[in-house]
Amino acid sequence: MFTGIIEEVGAVLEAGRGRLRIGCRLVLDGTQLGDSIAINGVDLTVAQMDGESLSFDCMPETYRRSNLGELRPGDPVNLERSLQPTSRLSGHIVRGVVEATGTLVSLTPEEDAIIARYRASADILRHAVVKGPITVDGVSLTVIAKDRDSFSVSLVKYTQEHTNLSQKKPGDSANLESDIIARYVDELLSERTPD
Repeated sequence: MFTGIIEEVGAVLEAGRGRLRIGCRLVLDGTQLGDSIAINGVDLTVAQMDGESLSFDCMPETYRRSNLGELRPGDPVNLERSLQPTSRLSGHIVRGVVEATGTLVSLTPEEDAIIARYRASADILRHAVVKGPITVDGVSLTVIAKDRDSFSVSLVKYTQEHTNLSQKKPGDSANLESDIIARYVDELLSERTPD
């Protein structure tokens, strides 16, 4: 489990079918083989490590559900180590299970913030609530607006400086994970039958 509070922006060193190697510094601290690390919001298991990088094996399902297959050497990626039981939950409950990809539609400056609008599937939008949480490329954000085919979030200065979101361009894909609590409630209510 994760919080969506990005610890470091790493760099892709190698990206090939089934394999991903990320250059990083901060997330290496305390990390061991077999640990979970969220890369752009995708929970992957550390398969190899050295003093400068972490390597991961990627399943075909990971490529089908996320944008990790689009990564190239040099691309920046958002990194977060898994939550420990003693950690504060500063963002929201993030599983690291990307449900779908969306597309960045626009980045619009608004004073010190940037309003980012993403096109998303009906399933993601169904579970996106205005003033509720959503995860974009592993970043815990708050939905500020939504319409039939998109939602918007506000990227505060800290998020701009400590994630890769403001470096993206319209048309770029983004990994999306909706709020798990909304999904559970929806699932439970859909299974109810009248007496």
